[in-house]
Amino acid sequence: MTKQDTHTDSQLKKIYELKNIAVVGMSNNEQKAGHFVPKYLIQHGYNVIPVNPTVPEVLGRKSYSIISDIPDRVDIVDIFRRSDDVPPVVDDAIHKKGRIKVIWMQEGIYNAKAEKKAKENGLDVVFNRCMMAEHRRLF
Repeated sequence: MTKQDTHTDSQLKKIYELKNIAVVGMSNNEQKAGHFVPKYLIQHGYNVIPVNPTVPEVLGRKSYSIISDIPDRVDIVDIFRRSDDVPPVVDDAIHKKGRIKVIWMQEGIYNAKAEKKAKENGLDVVFNRCMMAEHRRLF
C-alpha cells in the first residue's frame, strides 16, 4: 500500500507541537517498532502513554487496556495495530473524555472506515507514516 494522507510538512510540524501521545500496541519487545518508536518519542520530550492490555507497563510507564482508561489528557493516538484492528481504537478515542486531536496510523497501517469516522468526529488523521521517521525528517 502506497497511499498516504495529504498533510503538508507544516501541518505535520503543528501536530508535533502536541505532546501527549497514547501509543496503542506499544510493546516491551525492543525489536518491534511499537517499542523503539515510542522510546524515540520519549527521548525527544513527548509524554508517551502505553496502551496494551497484555502488559502492566512499558519503558517504566503504566500501560492501559484501552484509551478511555487513561486519566490524563491525550492529544494524539499513535496506532501500532493491524489495519483491521483500527476501527475499535478510533471508536475508543472518540469516546474518551477530553479532546483527542489526531489519530496517527503508523507506516503500513490504513483503514478507510476508521479514517472517515475519525474525521466525521472532528479528528485529524495521519496514516501510513512513521512518527519517528517523520520527526527525524522534519526536525
